[in-house]
Amino acid sequence: MTNDASPGPITIEQIRRVPKVLLHDHLDGGLRPATVVELADEGGYRDLPTTDVHELSTWFRGGAHSGSLVRYLETFSHTVAVMQTAEAIRRVARECAEDLAADGVVYAEVRFAPELHVGRGLSLDGVVEAVLDGFRAGCAGTSLRIRALLTAMRHQARSLEIAELAVRWRDAGVVGFDIAGAEAGNPPTRHLDAFQYIQRANGHFTIHAGEAFGLPSIWEAVQWCNADRLGHGVRIMDDITVDPDGKATLGDLANYVRDVRVPLEMCPTSNVHTGAAPSIERHPIALLRALHFRVTVNTDNRLMSGVSLASEFATLVDVHGYGWADIRWLTLNAMKSAFLPFDERLDLINNVIKPGYAPYVQEELAR
Repeated sequence: MTNDASPGPITIEQIRRVPKVLLHDHLDGGLRPATVVELADEGGYRDLPTTDVHELSTWFRGGAHSGSLVRYLETFSHTVAVMQTAEAIRRVARECAEDLAADGVVYAEVRFAPELHVGRGLSLDGVVEAVLDGFRAGCAGTSLRIRALLTAMRHQARSLEIAELAVRWRDAGVVGFDIAGAEAGNPPTRHLDAFQYIQRANGHFTIHAGEAFGLPSIWEAVQWCNADRLGHGVRIMDDITVDPDGKATLGDLANYVRDVRVPLEMCPTSNVHTGAAPSIERHPIALLRALHFRVTVNTDNRLMSGVSLASEFATLVDVHGYGWADIRWLTLNAMKSAFLPFDERLDLINNVIKPGYAPYVQEELAR
């Protein structure tokens, strides 16, 4: 990382150069458009809406901008379809690591659902092996450390199997477990046996909760399932009342989430695209940051939302006036909340993140 702090507005180029941490990024939501087209051709997949790379990129973003989580999720049928062989999965994972490293990410946890990639005969273990192979290749020669989260689909019945898979591969690059998919009608408690298995094995897990469904989803994730982190958690705002004078009053659940420092994996642009937040201006991240919740900034699906982690921070700078101290605070939150062992987190915090931001923050304070 270069230390070229200078007066003036914070630019996306500067943000790209500072060390960043990403906790919520879907592998099948971050493919390069050209890769989707090439893999479809190689694998004989003929259902893409277009094979023009620019038009396809626009089509994916159009699905994201619909404001509907259901419509948003439909776009994944195409990315998943071209990720059904070990070779294709390795390529996607390698390019993911390359793209994150180029964006200045120094630690990332990228999630994927192994059960979605077995349509052409791959085993669950084969899927995980291919992803981890790709990650290692993509990280080579960069400062990025990348780990995997294994996701189970909440509307299916394979969560315990995926939890067992996560534990089986945890010494090889898998650091945790997750459930994802449509929240409504699929409460996290349906997968309680999987979460308890992870806990008994001294593992870590995050739960998609509070994105398209409200407080009951968050309450179950935290109080019944004991989630280490919350994927999105935007709807915690349903338990916070803001008076006309701007004073915030927290309900019992919001107080608990803040008090015990449950990390919130917020994805501002994606949250707007799925209808979880009305706009970046009205996204709850600003208030939650001001109230000192354990907020983190993430990309969710880089292809669908047309974002990078650097662009997410740049948007918060433009819209909410964030400075270098804010970006550093959010980055440290993410590193503290990672499923990486404590000594490795501490090493990145003290030897990479804090030194990387020091000249920028010092210059900002000196103005």
